[in-house]
Amino acid sequence: MGKEMQLRPKANVSSYIHFLLNYRNKFKEQQPNIYLGFKEFSRKCSEKWRSISKHEKAKYEALAKLDKARYQEEMMNYVGKRKKRRKRDPYAPRRPPSSFLLFCQDHYAQLKRENPNWSVVQVAKASGKMWSATTGAEKQPYEQRAALLRAKYHEDLEIYR
Repeated sequence: MGKEMQLRPKANVSSYIHFLLNYRNKFKEQQPNIYLGFKEFSRKCSEKWRSISKHEKAKYEALAKLDKARYQEEMMNYVGKRKKRRKRDPYAPRRPPSSFLLFCQDHYAQLKRENPNWSVVQVAKASGKMWSATTGAEKQPYEQRAALLRAKYHEDLEIYR
């Protein structure tokens, strides 16, 4: 058959989580009939974690270091599944810009001139606000240009196919 799909390695666990798992197992053994809710049990665990000695914490920190080393080793050997990107045909017609993108093309230079230290993100946000504030009548020329470009794109697409 084919290759077996390799599962992603289980993430490493912190020293506190090692303590929590150990404490939960001990608690279940000592008091099997008592049920504590998650919130109450977590509170009890955190109190216990704060009260244990540094020597005992060192045990759990060593376990965490071993677990981290295991995880790093497994990640070195792990080959995740890669998504294949479909290559775009260089001869296929490009999709036309929307009316908003046409608006942005017209106003980008103006915004950049007025605010030369703005990043592309800031200019894009300002363009979005300007577009939102624009009335339907002012948007009309951009929508008409977008419709013409869309029609030309569909024609070119039919010819291409």
